[in-house]
Amino acid sequence: MSHTAHIPSHRKPRQRASKSALRAGVAGGFLSTIAVAGAAGPAQAEPVTQTIEMPTITDGLSTAVAASAQATQQVALDLETRASEDAAAEKAAKTAKKAHAEAVREAEAKKKAAAAAKAKAKAEAEERAERASRTAERTTLSASSGSSDSGSTASAPSSSSNVSGSAASIVAFAKAQVGDAYVSGGTGPNAWDCSGLVQAAYRTAGIDLPRVSQSQSTAGTQVSLDNLQPGDILYWGGAGSAYHVAIYVGGGEFVGAQNSSTGTVQRSLDYDRPTGAVRVL
Repeated sequence: MSHTAHIPSHRKPRQRASKSALRAGVAGGFLSTIAVAGAAGPAQAEPVTQTIEMPTITDGLSTAVAASAQATQQVALDLETRASEDAAAEKAAKTAKKAHAEAVREAEAKKKAAAAAKAKAKAEAEERAERASRTAERTTLSASSGSSDSGSTASAPSSSSNVSGSAASIVAFAKAQVGDAYVSGGTGPNAWDCSGLVQAAYRTAGIDLPRVSQSQSTAGTQVSLDNLQPGDILYWGGAGSAYHVAIYVGGGEFVGAQNSSTGTVQRSLDYDRPTGAVRVL
């Protein structure tokens, strides 16, 4: 075959102009898009000339914000000040209440002290007056007893209602203690228990008795309650186990340190009937 022989062409048939134009347009648009994208790249960036406007804070808005902040701060200061004032007022109230209570306590203490001092002074004055009265009574009785002793004892009546000699001294001493306080274990001179008074009364006649009531109830000769004489020792309870003693002073009466409520008293035998009696003189 000749080298000039016709070789069939492998080209595709030409497209129509409309299709070519469409392709050109599409290609052109694609290329244009690439060109725009490339132009927007960093290497070929150009200064942006477009300005975006942002909201502007006006003078009025700025003033309002400042005023609001100032008002908030002032409210906080007012609250803090009020809290401080309330705390100070509460503290002052507590202090005043405490001071008032202390003043009341001091006033009451002073009032009690003054009342106690007044009562003590009154008691001391009464005690001095009573002592003076007893001293005068004792002096009178001693003088009467001395006169009786210096006279003829044979002419003296034997009635138990008349007191003479040692019995007179015992009875006078016992009567002079009427009104004294009763104190357990008391032996005078202004407070007694029952056996302490009896022992002291007999001591004025030079007679030493046992200290306690049990022993005093057997210190002499037992006598009937129907045959009592002034100066006899009365006792309550059994002989040797007596729980109380007193002195018979004549006229159906006795003197004894009874108890803390009555003190030393002079009473009728019917007031508290004794169990028995002993005679020491």
